[in-house]
Amino acid sequence: MLDLVAVREGSTVGQAIATAVQTAQHAEQLGFSRYWLAEHHNMPGLACSSTAVLMGHVASATQRIRVGSGGIMLPNHAPLVVAEAFGTLEAIFPGRIDLGLGRAPGTDPLTMRALRRNRVETEEDFPREVAELQQLLGDVQPGQRVVASPGAGSHVPIWLLGSSLFSAQLAAQRGLPYAFASHFAPRMLMQALQMYRSNFVPSAVCAKPRVVVGVPLIAAPTDEEALFLASSFHQRVSGIVRGERRALQPPVEGFLASRDPREQAAIADFLALAVIGGPQTVQAQLRQIAEVTQADELMLVCDIFDPALRLRALDIAARFLG
Repeated sequence: MLDLVAVREGSTVGQAIATAVQTAQHAEQLGFSRYWLAEHHNMPGLACSSTAVLMGHVASATQRIRVGSGGIMLPNHAPLVVAEAFGTLEAIFPGRIDLGLGRAPGTDPLTMRALRRNRVETEEDFPREVAELQQLLGDVQPGQRVVASPGAGSHVPIWLLGSSLFSAQLAAQRGLPYAFASHFAPRMLMQALQMYRSNFVPSAVCAKPRVVVGVPLIAAPTDEEALFLASSFHQRVSGIVRGERRALQPPVEGFLASRDPREQAAIADFLALAVIGGPQTVQAQLRQIAEVTQADELMLVCDIFDPALRLRALDIAARFLG
């Protein structure tokens, strides 16, 4: 599961984080393999800006599930700082930490400048910084003058994340596992997976291609209720389209039908891979996604306004995923 740590309308950041912890614990009980946390900045309604801190909090409240970043937005951070943070997490929670890396800043240009001051990132920086992180988290080499402590020798698994072909190609070249962000940008999913698999070079960390596919999920006892609950999702995407970031809103009857055709099309494009429905619909759609993509794992994004109904949705999904 991927959690954006949504702040719900009328609630607080503290409550959002508590909900994330409760959801991670429930996912662990259901047998989920991973619980990843995103990185976004300057976005009202999301409490996931300090990803490594949240990871430590979630990992301390769980026992077995892997906890990771989905992802750390590398343009915002010096690789050494990332290596030290994740080396520290790995030391505290051995064998349970994943480092997913993204190439986008996860915010607007003004906020990015506030994060990295006067540093200007280019497309060429990402491959170099990924290589630097691999070195910092690997075994110390003779003559290596900059050593991440903690971090060196921790071999924290690195995943490359993407919504285009760039990271797919880089992950293939480096022999790294790859996660596609089809939970919000599904358009290039199949093309990226084909590029990744056809160009994959086996490595010491990954002998064959390994793929995670992001899937938005709204599950309920009936298709009708699921569509109603999905209106919170629809309102979020509508806010993105309109440039109006808000807290996660309660569901609204008939919200999608109330939007103009252009906005409806934008929401449909954003959520083209969304699984919304009752148990039979959810099972059929998840099976179809798994068969078409041949994904090794599905990464669910499930933001339902009522936290209890969110847990119920995971129960429904787990019947298939188990």
